[in-house]
Amino acid sequence: MMRRLFTIFGALVLVTLFTTQQGLAETGATQITVRGRLQKTVEPGGWLIVADGQKYLLLNAQRFQKESWFKEAAEVEASGDTKSDVMTTYMEGTPFEVRSLRPLAQGPGGGNQAVTGGDTRRLTRVTVSGDSIVQAQPDTAIITVSVVTQSKRAIDAQQENAAKSDAVVRALKAAAGAGAEVKTSGYSLQPQRVYRENQPPTITGYEARNSVTVTLSDLTKVGPVIDATAQAGANDIAGISFTLRRDRPARDEALAQATQEAMGKARVIAQALGGRLVRIVEVQEEGTMRPPIPIYEGDVRRMAATQTPIEVGSLEITSRVQLIAEVEGG
Repeated sequence: MMRRLFTIFGALVLVTLFTTQQGLAETGATQITVRGRLQKTVEPGGWLIVADGQKYLLLNAQRFQKESWFKEAAEVEASGDTKSDVMTTYMEGTPFEVRSLRPLAQGPGGGNQAVTGGDTRRLTRVTVSGDSIVQAQPDTAIITVSVVTQSKRAIDAQQENAAKSDAVVRALKAAAGAGAEVKTSGYSLQPQRVYRENQPPTITGYEARNSVTVTLSDLTKVGPVIDATAQAGANDIAGISFTLRRDRPARDEALAQATQEAMGKARVIAQALGGRLVRIVEVQEEGTMRPPIPIYEGDVRRMAATQTPIEVGSLEITSRVQLIAEVEGG
């Protein structure tokens, strides 16, 4: 009778051990014992055990924090399970669920750090980059128009330019509306010279140039502004471009996509090594670009006879991120 009971008890123990091992395998857990130093993490309220150059992130540190010996740099011994299927915010260290944690007495052998049991793996640092391009519609137009006048006398060129420029500014403000920003962006009065061989240059006249820049948030007014300034006397366009003033959402989207691409590369490398991504050590943003869209430069007089058509394209917001990750190899 007693022999039969022992046989049944032994069978139950074997079933229990098999069930436990199967459960650990399904959850990605590995039982280990760690001896090392307690250390705070970059995550608020987080703690690590640093053992032999490896970091183990305590998933249930709050269970032991009331102990008087639980402090930074304390030597401890912990037993528990690593959780390869757990992801944390900063991925600092191997996730480690502790079952038992006790202080180690500091003695002649103090400071030794070790990991026993389970499967220890080598950590490798990899550097990866991610790029992204996000399309965005411009919300601002910048137009620079100029009045250019010429005369044999400097005063005549200057006075003619002043009269035409005043008319151009008034027409520009009327066409652009109250929300536009209008400012003088350049003025010059220069002599026009003729160069002949073996003779000093001769001044034949003077050229006055007055440039005005207008910034518009209503892109439908770009064509009317060009037409109005041309009819008022502007005879040169220094440049038209479209840009994005409220670019934060597009920049954030580009940055997020670049980061995700870099993280994806790190995970692929980890899988190729037969392991997993452990944590991100460092992230660097290498810049976000949002170049304006130049439209054209030229003589306004060629377009004054008809309504000027303007087609607004899209901007490309580009972002690049480089990160250094620790991956666990087989």
